[in-house]
Amino acid sequence: MKNIHKTMDFDSVVNSTVEVLRRAHTELPEDVVKAIKNAYEREENEIARKNLETILKNVEAAKKLGVPMCQDTGIPVFFVEIGRELKLEFDLYEAIREGVRRATSEIPLRPNAVHPITRENSGDNTGMHVPQVNLEIVEGDELRIVVMPKGAGSENVSTLKMMLPTEVGRIKDFVVDTVLKAGGKPCPPIFVGLGIGGTFDGAAKLAKKALLRDVLEMNEFELELLEAVNELGIGPMGLGGKTTALAVLVEMGHCHTASLPVAINIQCWANRKAEVVLR
Repeated sequence: MKNIHKTMDFDSVVNSTVEVLRRAHTELPEDVVKAIKNAYEREENEIARKNLETILKNVEAAKKLGVPMCQDTGIPVFFVEIGRELKLEFDLYEAIREGVRRATSEIPLRPNAVHPITRENSGDNTGMHVPQVNLEIVEGDELRIVVMPKGAGSENVSTLKMMLPTEVGRIKDFVVDTVLKAGGKPCPPIFVGLGIGGTFDGAAKLAKKALLRDVLEMNEFELELLEAVNELGIGPMGLGGKTTALAVLVEMGHCHTASLPVAINIQCWANRKAEVVLR
């Protein structure tokens, strides 16, 4: 993810939203590319190596040609940090929505936002509660916009479980079982975002936010989970190999004394993310 500082007004937020979406869809972050390259160098299975090689060629071509690296350009999910010293004289949410509309036609992006019941497509990736914008107040006078396009293949195999406090020891099994059931559906090698604690909805948000972290920086617990997942042998594209997941990233939050929410948000190999900072 990269930072770009610009003057802030309605139009600059619109333009920056288009730009950050363009980068997210056409340029995979350096940490993600490095993780895939590392997996390729370690892999011994011939088919798995070929799949990883193809992924890397796909990433290179997308950047060179300036086109989306995947036909499923996903649902736009934003994490926005607003400095407490900022005073916005415009509708920030509407500016981001307009940026999504423009990005859909200009990049272009596949229109994915549909009514949940009628399935009518809005045609511009906006609609009820779409794009999803998560706001957080922070120190300073900057506006940080981070986007994570989320495709359906990986989202559909994500899950959440309201565990009991006595089931802490079963979290690892829950992660492994979820990845096993997902198999090749989420286009592995995957990234696993794990949210532990919070509330029902809070755990899911933590799991998704975890995917924004540097995928090369994992603690001992995360590395233990990653090893367990890779022992499944599902491999790239579900055809076998040493690398089923490239990273397991965990975010935690305090929760109610009587509950233990655990959410797993799976991301495909294209862990797309980009950011822009305005002031």
